Amino acid sequence: MKTINRSDERILSADIFDRDAKPPRPQLGTIHEPGRDIPVYRQCDVLVVGGGPSGTAAAAAAASEGADVVLLERYNHLGGLSTGGLVLWIDRMTDWEGQHVIRGFAEELMDRLPADAVAGPPREDWGSQDPAKAHHWSFRTAAYHGVVTWSPTIDPERLKLLSQEIVIERGVKLVYHSWACMPLVENGKVCGATFESKEGRMAIRAKVVVDATGDGDLFARAGAAYTNDIEEADVHHCMNTSWMFGGVDMKRWIAFRSGDPEGYNAFMAGGREACGLFERPFVSWRDDIALFMGPRQAGYSALDVDDLTAVEVRSHRAMADHLDYFKAKGPGFENAYLMMSAPQIGVRHARRLKGVGAVLRSQWHEGKPLPDEIGVTPAVSPKFPNISIPYGALVPEALDGLLACGRHVSCDRNSHGFMREIPQCWITGQAAGTAAALAVAHGVEARAVDVRELQRRLQAQGVYLRAEAPVEV
Repeated sequence: MKTINRSDERILSADIFDRDAKPPRPQLGTIHEPGRDIPVYRQCDVLVVGGGPSGTAAAAAAASEGADVVLLERYNHLGGLSTGGLVLWIDRMTDWEGQHVIRGFAEELMDRLPADAVAGPPREDWGSQDPAKAHHWSFRTAAYHGVVTWSPTIDPERLKLLSQEIVIERGVKLVYHSWACMPLVENGKVCGATFESKEGRMAIRAKVVVDATGDGDLFARAGAAYTNDIEEADVHHCMNTSWMFGGVDMKRWIAFRSGDPEGYNAFMAGGREACGLFERPFVSWRDDIALFMGPRQAGYSALDVDDLTAVEVRSHRAMADHLDYFKAKGPGFENAYLMMSAPQIGVRHARRLKGVGAVLRSQWHEGKPLPDEIGVTPAVSPKFPNISIPYGALVPEALDGLLACGRHVSCDRNSHGFMREIPQCWITGQAAGTAAALAVAHGVEARAVDVRELQRRLQAQGVYLRAEAPVEV
């Protein structure tokens, strides 16, 4: 176990647990699969593969710009890790001054969720450095470095439903229970993808494909360059399956944690001894539900089926061990029960695109808008200004017909720590979908989209951009 402490480059302190030993996989040879004709399920302007935060935003944005859109999703819901992965804590959407910088599709979602499905600080407190307010919200995942931020927790079922209804009302063809297999590539250009479902293998042809798989499955299989190096001293490469306990009293737990630091430290030490893999609880959108977004497990690959299975097994066992320990010793957890484990495994990193541009650690100090800015992310600490997200981070170095969005956009390993978060995925997804629609409308490659027009369209959708000169909307 390693304990990673909060720093200027990390928001949370966290324990990281190393993997179990992995036996070698036997080499059993191969089988030959004969060629076959694959029926075409649909033809469209824009195919979005993956209905997580970025894919949902991409599909909604492309459709709002008039494109005929298909959204392919392997689960029975949209939202990805923000819903099925139980990442209920939506990271900071305000900067360290309290300015709301992650807007657009993200803001629409927060505004349209029912009031009882969102918990977080009131707007007038965003950016507050009042010690009492910062202390209060620091135990509710909404204050860091003494600053109150807009980092709400949400009801995942409400977000599933809202995400679904938004894409349907915009005319998107939504296809659940369908797992993309291989990109269709003709003359070096992606022109669709095959997918598997209960009907067998079928294909979708598209003028532009948006890879929102999170792991870069399509761009990697199409031959685009990517990287997968990791930052060892961070949690951004770890995996886990999250879970929730019901029947808790989080107000009591927070009173214990904030009012008895020595008792809390002793409790955590006892948990590590009793459970091995151990994690502290986070608040949710309700005081009677506790969220566990760990234990974070290092050394596993999100691209290895045996590793994925091992993380699920370890996480579910840890869930039961946590319940026993918390019920016996955790204030506010005496009546806790297993509510649910996440149907989606919590993958933080697999591949990152090599794009024509990138979000880089070396740019953090600059704070200036890049010429092709399509979004702005808050910096990881008040030490740094806001960080520009370039359109080039979504565009492969050489491959045409495809854009990437979500946690696998082009960035270095340090910047990936925040570029993989839910709000940043909404931002890059909205930009990818809008750009894909513009490419179709003008009959050009996605890399040739007029960036100024893209920026104008994003601003018309409510995205926050820092144009050097006023942009007419």
